[in-house]
Amino acid sequence: MRIALLGVRGVPALYSGFETAATEILTRLAARGHDVTVYCRRGYGDETQQSFQGIRKRYLPSLPIKIGETLSHTLLGLLDVARDPPDVLIIFNPANSPLFAIPLIMRIPYAVNVDGLEWRRGKWPLFGRAYLYFACWLCARTAPWIIADSRAIQRFYRDRWKRDSYFATYGTHLVESREPALLAEYGLQPKEYFLVVARLEPENNTDLIIRAFSQVRTTKQLLIVGDTRYRSQYVEKLRAETRDPRVYFAGGIYDRRKLNEIMCNCYAYVHGHVVGGTNPVLLEALGSGCCVMYLDHDYHFNREVVGGAGIAFERTTGDLSRHMQDLIDHPEMAESLRNQARDRVRLEYSWDTVADQYEKLCFEMLLRRRRKRLDEEAGVMAVQGQIDPTAERGGNGLALAPRATSRNPVDAT
Repeated sequence: MRIALLGVRGVPALYSGFETAATEILTRLAARGHDVTVYCRRGYGDETQQSFQGIRKRYLPSLPIKIGETLSHTLLGLLDVARDPPDVLIIFNPANSPLFAIPLIMRIPYAVNVDGLEWRRGKWPLFGRAYLYFACWLCARTAPWIIADSRAIQRFYRDRWKRDSYFATYGTHLVESREPALLAEYGLQPKEYFLVVARLEPENNTDLIIRAFSQVRTTKQLLIVGDTRYRSQYVEKLRAETRDPRVYFAGGIYDRRKLNEIMCNCYAYVHGHVVGGTNPVLLEALGSGCCVMYLDHDYHFNREVVGGAGIAFERTTGDLSRHMQDLIDHPEMAESLRNQARDRVRLEYSWDTVADQYEKLCFEMLLRRRRKRLDEEAGVMAVQGQIDPTAERGGNGLALAPRATSRNPVDAT
């Protein structure tokens, strides 16, 4: 099967969840014998590399401005896809939905990964949030298939826009500590710090976590890994108002070896994200064997990922600080949750399972396309008086099994 993917910067992943998912899924589909192409942005990765682990890489330009980079690259990619259509097309990022008329006109089966509730992010101005909400609404109304990476996102699209979706989650790897000496660069000792890994944006609630930690009686540190790629009043205020000497802002850490060690050796990982979907960093924390604390909120995105392998807290400093103190006072509880974390990943979030889900979706899309063509051919023949229009037929004239009436299955399993 010929599969094309659009809406990412490229492969292999240098950063970002979309690129990681594309890399992990497509390398596995290519290894299974599928002809896989991913559209990459110029300026991302090694443009002299025309393939990666069986994936064909096609580089196209984009407008070098934040508001137009994604749309311009996707537009060029869709025009290229229309020139030489694949069997199926996968698109990441519903912000591209105004362009989806192209595969609809060309009758190319496609599915859109809708990610989380992006319009809730505080980094976007009012116009940006309005556009992202409109784009998701349009995607829900027009895309033949949409992919939800969590059951909670499925419920949101069903409740908000009466739209069913295909479930295909996100994955991660199991990671062990191999070079704990790398912690010395940050003045850290194993199990002597709480950890936050997040972009420093309001919806990730780093300020709440810092306030809660300041109320905890401990000599342990709180390590904040992450930053923003733009000047932020939120970050400036966060740093200026943090007086607790136990809190350490490490900035962004992009060296995978160092970040693995930091995650594997923390006392507990604290996750305050509320935007939704299956969060890649939360999965990485589980795969690293962290004792996970997570903010529980509407639609329960984080609870779905963690299950019983972590501690939920409310969006109040008092509740979080109480749970932190409890973990410090009962280290056996933290150790038990570390053991449960990796089991959770083994059972639910392996990349092989995710690749199975996407492969099944691709076959579903291809099968639906062929059935539709057979129906159209049968309609023409019926008009010409060659066959009985009331009969169900296959390509050889034999009866077909009854077809589902739903445009889009709710489940991959």
